[in-house]
Amino acid sequence: MSSSGKRRRIILDLAVTLDGFIEGANGEVDWCVMDSEMEFVNFLNQIDTILYGRKSYELWGEFTPKTEDDDTEKELWRLIHSKEKYVFSKTQKSTDNKAIFINDHILEEVNKLKNQPGKDIWLYGGSSLIATFVNLGLVDEFRLSVHPVVLGEGKPLFGDIEERLNLKMVDTRTFSSGVVQLIYHLDENK
Repeated sequence: MSSSGKRRRIILDLAVTLDGFIEGANGEVDWCVMDSEMEFVNFLNQIDTILYGRKSYELWGEFTPKTEDDDTEKELWRLIHSKEKYVFSKTQKSTDNKAIFINDHILEEVNKLKNQPGKDIWLYGGSSLIATFVNLGLVDEFRLSVHPVVLGEGKPLFGDIEERLNLKMVDTRTFSSGVVQLIYHLDENK
C-alpha cells in the first residue's frame, strides 16, 4: 500500500484538442500550451512513476531539452526524468537502467505497482496503451487539458474503448491561455 495506506492512483494526465486529438496527423504537438499557471510542477510532485507506451517512451522518455531552452523547461524535464519509468511494449523486451519494460500480464503488473508504497502514477500514453488501461479499468483519474484548437484529424484520445464509461466531474480549471482542465473520476453510481 502507499505511504498514506491507500492504493496508489493511476492518473491519465494529457493535453487534448477541442476535437479530441492528442497529436496531429503527422504526430505534431506544437499546439500544446505549457504555462506556469497550469502548475504542472505540482502535478509532477504528486507522482513518482510514469507509464509509457513504447513509441511515447522513444519520443519523450529520454527527451533532452535544447541548450537554448529556458531554465524552467530544463527543470521540468529534470523532474520528469527523476521519476521511475515503466514502458509497455509487445516488441521491446529489454530493461535498461532508465526504464522497466513490461510485455504482458498488464493487469497483474499494474496492480502490483498500485499496491506498492509511493505516490500516484502518471499514465502518459500513447493512445493504444490508454485504451488498454481504460478497458482494464486501471485509470483512477482522467485529467484532461483541453486546448483551444481544432485539428480536424490526428490521433484520437479515446480509440478502441470497449464499453461506455460514466465519469464524475471532480474539478475544472480555466487558464488565461484558453486551456480548460477537466478532472474526472469513474462514477461508481452508474
